[in-house]
Amino acid sequence: MQQLKALMSRDVKVISPDMTIGEAAKKMRDGDFGMMPVGEDDRMIGTISDRDIAIRAVAEGKNVDTKVRDVMSEGIVWVYEDDSVEEVATMMSKHQVRRLPVVNRDKRLVGIVALGDFAVESSEIRPAAKALSEISKP
Repeated sequence: MQQLKALMSRDVKVISPDMTIGEAAKKMRDGDFGMMPVGEDDRMIGTISDRDIAIRAVAEGKNVDTKVRDVMSEGIVWVYEDDSVEEVATMMSKHQVRRLPVVNRDKRLVGIVALGDFAVESSEIRPAAKALSEISKP
């Protein structure tokens, strides 16, 4: 069974909860990130995704100066870098998410995994397809 660390992206940037969503959107665009962990005092306190910005900010009429902390998702769900792809796909299905922060066993952020990362490996298409079908259910 393949471990997650073989597929995850190690290019992960943490954003401050006090940054504006305008700044967050630019960082996401420039880094081609769909989600960024939000960190404060050397801890992950949430995540912000392009969807959070669209649904919780833009659709609600908030402006670009709105703080990340006001629209971020709290209650962090993460996976370990030595978890199997199957375990991670199950976690994504359970929590209805397409991206997750990845930590090492010391709970230090080491990467990000996206559902699309699984499809790169043909042997991992089945867990990815199952996760996508669960995530896509209304």
